[in-house]
Amino acid sequence: MSLKPSASAGRVLAALGAVVLLSGCAAADKHAASASTETTSSASMAAMKMGAGSSMSATSTATTSAMAGMQMGAGGASASASADSATSAIKPVPTQVLGTTTWEGMKITAEARTDVPFVVYNGTHEHLIKPSKSSSFHLMVMLSDAQTGVPIPYATVWSTIKKAGQVVFDERQWPMISRYMGPHYGNDVTLPGAGNYELSLLVSPPVSARHIEYADVWLKPHRVNFKFPWSPPA
Repeated sequence: MSLKPSASAGRVLAALGAVVLLSGCAAADKHAASASTETTSSASMAAMKMGAGSSMSATSTATTSAMAGMQMGAGGASASASADSATSAIKPVPTQVLGTTTWEGMKITAEARTDVPFVVYNGTHEHLIKPSKSSSFHLMVMLSDAQTGVPIPYATVWSTIKKAGQVVFDERQWPMISRYMGPHYGNDVTLPGAGNYELSLLVSPPVSARHIEYADVWLKPHRVNFKFPWSPPA
């Protein structure tokens, strides 16, 4: 007696396909700034959470948590070991709010935090990016729903920092995930010492399908500007 697969079994087997995970992030189009609306806000000195023991403790805990989370894929152990070595000499930076504003129901917040190594994973290999010895802080940009606080992923963010009209930083913000922060956009920043700075963020529309409540918002690139003072921690 021969056994033949039934028609239903064949359909089940045929239905099992390969799932393709598409990941990536296009760089923000800086030239689209002319088509965007500009919002300017100044961060007050009161927004600086500097010198408080709780901030220092939280920053230290956050750094430890970030290092513990860098264990992805087969190279996770080596990446974690390298990260531990890279953070051994890191000096904590008290959290400083550089600015916050709202655009079409999206809350945009920029913060300076302790600069830490982070892992870029391209789907095949991990690459550990370490802050330089001259690095000032880790710039974190959080995009979230202003009403619910839910993080907004799939956007792109480009940061430009000027001092006295001169560009001192002009790079993309990496889309990031973190155990203690969740989805955000980050990069390590080096500034030429203490002084007053201007931060410009170009936020491009999230590249994703949307539920109906987000159908008519965030359809064009949008630029926000903040002014902030910076002084390296003692």
